[in-house]
Amino acid sequence: MSEETITQLLHNRQQEVVSYLYDNYGASLFGVALRIVRSRELAEQVLQDTFVKIWKNSANYDQTKGRLFTWMLNITRNTAIDATRTNYYQFYTRTDDVTALYASESADQIHPDHIGVRQMVDKMEEKYRVLIEKIYFEGYTQQEISDELDIPIGTVKTRLRAAIDQLRTTFTAGEVAMLVFILEKYLEQ
Repeated sequence: MSEETITQLLHNRQQEVVSYLYDNYGASLFGVALRIVRSRELAEQVLQDTFVKIWKNSANYDQTKGRLFTWMLNITRNTAIDATRTNYYQFYTRTDDVTALYASESADQIHPDHIGVRQMVDKMEEKYRVLIEKIYFEGYTQQEISDELDIPIGTVKTRLRAAIDQLRTTFTAGEVAMLVFILEKYLEQ
């Protein structure tokens, strides 16, 4: 089925399109959710919530602004990030020891609240703080930040590099090592 046909079925509220989307994109979207929430059970809930949102917001999808899969991926990512902000998730994943966190989990799985990132970011210059909050806490891509703040993508990248440098000079190696590592991964995107 072509993306144009799928889009038309979504806009016409044809229920069979949801089954098609689930069968063809569900595994990929589940993988994204699982990577963010790190719980199979919660990832399944996120996936279910994602397809409900896709159905409810199908009229909002605009083919001229991007591919259907990218739109669904963003819904999944945002739903998963929202799930990590719940009290239930925070309670069951709280860790106080950065060293134990670093030793037990890969960098892709670390949640920023675990390593005191909010406290570090709050001490930064405004132009860097806003950028890191958007990337780190709100799940924005560099392009989304560029669009929302109306600044060139090159400026986003430059400010992110400067923010990393500021973090390195302001905080001790132990405090900032993991944060810098994760932010540098964003620069690679």
